[in-house]
Amino acid sequence: MLQEGAHGKWTVSSSDESADENSDSEKPCTSSLSDATCGKTSGPQYPCSEARKAAHKRKSSPLKFTDKSLSTDAPPAVKQRPSQEGSGWCLSSSDEEPEDQQKPVHKETVKEEKCDVHEEHPLNLCKDDKLSENLKEEEYNVTPSEAQDTWDLVTGGNPFRFFLTKVSGIEQSYNSGALHIKDVGWLVRQYPQEFRKKPLLIVHGEKRESKAELIAQARPYENISFCQAKLDIAFGTHHTKMMLLLYEEGLRVVIHTSNLIAEDWHQKTQGIWLSPLYPRLSKGTSGSAGESATNFKSDLISYLAAYNSPALREWIDLIQEHDLSETRVYLLGSTPGRYQGNDKEKWGHLRLRKLLKEHALPIPAQESWPLVGQFSSIGSMGADGSKWLCSEFQESLVAAGSSVTTFRKCDVPIHLVYPTVNNVRQSLEGYPAGGSLPYSIQTAQKQLWLHSYFHKWSADVTGRTHAIPHIKTYMRLSPDFQKIAWFLVTSANLSKAAWGALEKNGSQLMIRSYELGVLFLPSAFGLDKGYFHVGRGKLPDRKDSATYFPVPYDLPPEQYGSKDQPWIWNIPYTDAPDTHGNMWVPS
Repeated sequence: MLQEGAHGKWTVSSSDESADENSDSEKPCTSSLSDATCGKTSGPQYPCSEARKAAHKRKSSPLKFTDKSLSTDAPPAVKQRPSQEGSGWCLSSSDEEPEDQQKPVHKETVKEEKCDVHEEHPLNLCKDDKLSENLKEEEYNVTPSEAQDTWDLVTGGNPFRFFLTKVSGIEQSYNSGALHIKDVGWLVRQYPQEFRKKPLLIVHGEKRESKAELIAQARPYENISFCQAKLDIAFGTHHTKMMLLLYEEGLRVVIHTSNLIAEDWHQKTQGIWLSPLYPRLSKGTSGSAGESATNFKSDLISYLAAYNSPALREWIDLIQEHDLSETRVYLLGSTPGRYQGNDKEKWGHLRLRKLLKEHALPIPAQESWPLVGQFSSIGSMGADGSKWLCSEFQESLVAAGSSVTTFRKCDVPIHLVYPTVNNVRQSLEGYPAGGSLPYSIQTAQKQLWLHSYFHKWSADVTGRTHAIPHIKTYMRLSPDFQKIAWFLVTSANLSKAAWGALEKNGSQLMIRSYELGVLFLPSAFGLDKGYFHVGRGKLPDRKDSATYFPVPYDLPPEQYGSKDQPWIWNIPYTDAPDTHGNMWVPS
């Protein structure tokens, strides 16, 4: 059906969802991948959103731009490197090592999973009998001192334990200290051969045909088992991305923003929080032992218990047996349900409000301290800002200390960072990068007011301006953008489904989806001034580096210009070529 509006002409497929809460989620469609709506019979070999299917189709069958007079509008195409066979976590010291020689510097994950992984699932729980070769000298141009620097970063050289993933195709210096998985083929091939039979539990949110496909794909692997996350509220998704990794030497928790599919670890901006290696507690230790000042252990157990799954009971017991006291971040999760009373503050944006009131210091003249939200998908916000964004959600984000807020919430500037059409067009992936930005025309047209808050994606500070963000971050900054009151990296996009929405005159919080992130507060890092300094790019080589937080993109954000439009996945872009000389026609 051909339509026309503020964003030009576009075709709306009859298979598009019309429900507000579902139209822009990353929830996979459950139709067969051979359906016409999925593009072609050789579609992506994992359940995924319609936006991702369109991107896969355009990668497989690109539409070349025909007007050569405009070809100079796009940067030259960047060579896309193929995925390589390898294994384990690796902190990159260079992006330009020969692909056929790359081997991991540091391999700790012993994750094995079927090769065709659900786009959204990723709670990845696995066991290993041994922490394999924690530090291995490379066979290609990596000196022992460089390998030691890498190991130092993982074991404590990065005080925040916050990493970006490696991006292929950017200047090699910007990948120094980036964390990545060597082979993303997917997970079974990714492990060292000797660890491919280790037990693996996959927590997912699939249903019906999609669930059947997932089970069928795992059938050859006897070591893989599944736990289905219950999604009892319509349009909810299992969006959490977490790994629990058990070794002989201890337990590690990894909370990240990348789906466990190859494309998410290749040329996108993604974030990872990597825990310390938690040692086992001595036998006979009380159940409350091993807790951190941030209550991370009990909060993680509460989050896993919310699945109400016997399959996760073993992992809850294992967490109880380990010492998580070194953790310096707060866990912030969402779980589906309707919550009242004290339970309202356990999840979503009310959980963030509670943490900020209890642990953030009051900010002088705080009405002038702006909020920055950065995300890769947008849900329905309502007819205007008063419906959610500038009311209950903003009230949670501006909370600070126990003092009562005396300023008007609407006085606090809000900067929302979301890629423009040109951001996507000029990206390393070109237009197909927009497949991971599932903002639909149906939703966008209902909330044109929201676009006045939008700011461009720019990350020159980390060399990732052309690596489209799938990371999601939120923070509160000083007016000069030099200080940070708090920083959150999470799976939660800008949506009521992810963060929750108040019902029944504010007495009830309703959340549709599972989400998970970690909150960095200055007080947890021994800073009594109530703020971090903004770190530009890589962490400073200084003893007080814990005072400089490495924000992964440019500050202050630049507001959309008069000709800028937010990326909307399900309309065509044929006026200018992308970095590969192609156009975007999603249907």
